[in-house]
Amino acid sequence: MAFLLRRIGFYVAAFIVAATFNFLIPRLMPGNPVDIMFAQAGGTLPPEALAALKETFGFIDQPWPAQFATYLKSVFTWDLGLSVKFHPLTVNEVLWRALPWTLMLVLTSSLIAFAIGSLAGILAAWRRGGRFDSIGAPIALMMQAMPPLVTSLLALFIFAIHWQVFPTGYAYAPEIDPGFSLEFFCSVFKHAFLPIVTMALAQVGGYLITMRNSMINLLGEDYIVLGTAKGLSDRRLRMAYAARNALLPTVTSFAMTLGAAFGGALVTEVVFNYPGLGYTLFQGITARDYPLIQGQLLIMTLAMLTANFIADVLYVALDPRLRKG
Repeated sequence: MAFLLRRIGFYVAAFIVAATFNFLIPRLMPGNPVDIMFAQAGGTLPPEALAALKETFGFIDQPWPAQFATYLKSVFTWDLGLSVKFHPLTVNEVLWRALPWTLMLVLTSSLIAFAIGSLAGILAAWRRGGRFDSIGAPIALMMQAMPPLVTSLLALFIFAIHWQVFPTGYAYAPEIDPGFSLEFFCSVFKHAFLPIVTMALAQVGGYLITMRNSMINLLGEDYIVLGTAKGLSDRRLRMAYAARNALLPTVTSFAMTLGAAFGGALVTEVVFNYPGLGYTLFQGITARDYPLIQGQLLIMTLAMLTANFIADVLYVALDPRLRKG
């Protein structure tokens, strides 16, 4: 419990630091969205409208300490203001509308990649030098080195444009009404299939290599040799002894990948025109919607910190030494 409380304190401090940078970066950029909107109006808006727009969207002229205090209050109350791009919707409404789609992509693709990569890494290490290891490891390195943009564009061109097996965009068919129906869920699955596969392919190679190297380092340990001498089965040695300890660095990798996937989904969602947080962030950047950008960056920060906290909890569960320390 003391270990977990220390980690919670660390993550709260890390979130405050990240929120501070999130406050500073947009304000260090020249101009603001309201000035851009006023300039694009081409003189059709009266000067007094500029002050009204700034007050509406929260771009008020105050000293930075006062602005920072207002900003922190909005962060901890999660009142992020109005969206410039999607006005009159609030940032909360825009983000909560996009969050479920990104959560589905990130969680599904990460779990699939973690399961396939870890099991393949265990098998490759246990039969090191065999046919599977000789073929699987180079393929994993190649998949890890391939940019997600290339994988997404290839999948889009081959399966959606050339063969027309899958749709080219959206979360479900526009003519279908959302609801608890088989038709709706089938449409959601069909639209999400390519984004999930491409995101999983970008991650599975890293899990395979990490698990393989970790397993190889453990196979020469005394407890593995003792278990072999006692006549334990290969399956029990591989899964209950070697794989459990080898999972520790893989769990860290999973947490980092899970958190980073919220930002990495940007490329996939833009390519497939998928209405998640990444595509929403892209729209906010093009419109210089600073409240929306700040809200999305806060969600990415929370996702990364939460994923790392889950990794700490799993470390305690997997490593008895931490429970005794």
